[in-house]
Parts: sequence; C-alpha cells; structure tokens
Amino acid sequence: MKLFASTLGAVALATASFAVQAQATKPDVAKGGALYGQVCVACHAADGNSVLPVNPKLAGQHPEYVTKQLQELKSGKRENAVMKGFASMLSDEDMRNVAFWLADQKPAPGAATDKNLVALGEKIYRGGIPDRQIAACAGCHSPNGAGIPAQYPRLSGQHAEYTAGQLIAFRDGVRKNSLQMTQVAAKMNDREIKAVADYVAGLR
Repeated sequence: MKLFASTLGAVALATASFAVQAQATKPDVAKGGALYGQVCVACHAADGNSVLPVNPKLAGQHPEYVTKQLQELKSGKRENAVMKGFASMLSDEDMRNVAFWLADQKPAPGAATDKNLVALGEKIYRGGIPDRQIAACAGCHSPNGAGIPAQYPRLSGQHAEYTAGQLIAFRDGVRKNSLQMTQVAAKMNDREIKAVADYVAGLR
C-alpha cells in the first residue's frame, strides 16, 4: 500500500511539474504584440502584412518557422545585416511571443501579375520540373501555399519580389540556412524563379 501511495505521489508530482513547465513555456501573445509594435512594425506593418514588396508578409506564418528564422538571423546562420540587428535584441522567449502573435494575424491575399508567366509558375509549383529533378513546390508548401506547420513556411499571398529574392539568394549561396531549398533553387533559372514567385503571390 505504501508503495502504491508513493507511486501515486510520484505520478502526481510529475504531472504537476509538467503542467508548470507547459505553463512556463506557453507564449505570451500580448507581450509578443507589444514587442512587435516596438521592433518590427516599421518594416512589416501593424498587422504583419508588409506593404513593401522587399519585406515579407509575416501574418499567419507558422510560429515555429518564424522563431527558427529569428534565431538563425541572430546567430548568423542566416545572413541579413538589417535583420540581425533586430533579432539580436530579442531573447528566445521574445521570439516565440512575437511569432505566436503573428500567427494570429490574418494574412492579406496577394495576386499574380504577370499573365505571361502564370502558366509556367503553376506548372512548376504543382508538378516541378521532372527532367531536372526539381520537386513540386506543393509537395512541401501544400497545394494552396499554406505550408506545413513547423517545417515548411506559408507562401500564399507572399510578395513575388520577396519570394524571388529568397530563391535567388538560395541559388547563389547567399542564404544558407536550408540545404533543401539551396538544392532546389540551384537548378532554376531566373525566368522559372520569377514565374513561381508570381504564381505564389496569387495562391489562397
């Protein structure tokens, strides 16, 4: 009986400890919103839907992905002189708070604008380029561009200029924090990159 009581006590203690730990690691969305307003709003807009095509829309992005990018910008694994300065101001907890606040914001839709490239963009996004072993973007980022939480980012509605810039950075070895994307982009030419980026902007 004493052993049974002792076991129950240990289980209760472990459960309580887990609950406290879970509560301690739960993001503070209110703090995240306040911090976003102080550090991020000038470039990414009040609701995370940047109006500048060189700055990414962050509203509705998977929080794990945003947190990872901020950590890698801070550490230098992802190189960006401007963002490194901002990311360096944030603790890991700050990053999670901001990321989860952004995840709650409603993404603004975008639109494809180059009618001459939309068919090529759709073809690559949905079917890849088999003869060059380029996988379909939809396989990782989903058919509607929603991405896969914690692994692959949301792309739908993203500024075409920003998406193209990132693909070129991966291709040219400037952005080095995703071997998978480097391998894909390395096989794409400028026209294909532009086509996919424009198509992605119109996904919803």
